[in-house]
Amino acid sequence: MIFVYEKGFGFEHEMREKGVGLVFIISAPSGTGKTTLVREVIQQLPGLQFSVSYTTRLPRSNEKEGGDYHFVSHSVFQKMVERNEFLEWAEVLGNRYGTPRSDLKKLELEGFDLILDIDTQGAKKVMKEIAQPVLIYLLPPSLKVLRERLMDRGVDSLEMVKFRLSNARRDMEEADGYRYVIVNNRIEDAVEELKSIIIAERCRRGKDIVLEENKRQWEEKDG
Repeated sequence: MIFVYEKGFGFEHEMREKGVGLVFIISAPSGTGKTTLVREVIQQLPGLQFSVSYTTRLPRSNEKEGGDYHFVSHSVFQKMVERNEFLEWAEVLGNRYGTPRSDLKKLELEGFDLILDIDTQGAKKVMKEIAQPVLIYLLPPSLKVLRERLMDRGVDSLEMVKFRLSNARRDMEEADGYRYVIVNNRIEDAVEELKSIIIAERCRRGKDIVLEENKRQWEEKDG
């Protein structure tokens, strides 16, 4: 979190590189660049953690256990469902994906901000579980560009690409219900936009703290 006190008042500049307990939900059609965006922002902005989802699907060649997903069997996933260990979960193309509740407990204890990478339906479920998450939707520049990105990934068949594009059209209709929308034309620009949103929301949450501190500083200065 960043608190900046104006030099004109003789205040020191204070930088707090720590989250304030915010939950950011980022949704996007597959192939929009969401994973790359989130990784870049977490590397550049302190006080953020990524909530690693659980899935029953097999890992892709470039995916790492515990970094991209927690890969578990269907039976292990089902036991977690029965123990109510997920904020939300869904089945997609025969595989299940779930967002763990445990990250929220760490959020309260350790004091950081959490990023959830979930779809629009999952976001609706999470909103029933936690208060005031910050919803951010990432859009591709166009469906044509999205198709090119999906093809360039080389992990899906042509039929699967068509399926994902069809889903994307429906999914993007939900973007209107999100607080922020970022269009990923260039990943560098999208990173700066997301960082700005996170900093702005931290400042919004810390407004009362800043005002109280400034008031105290003014009173000390005026004697």
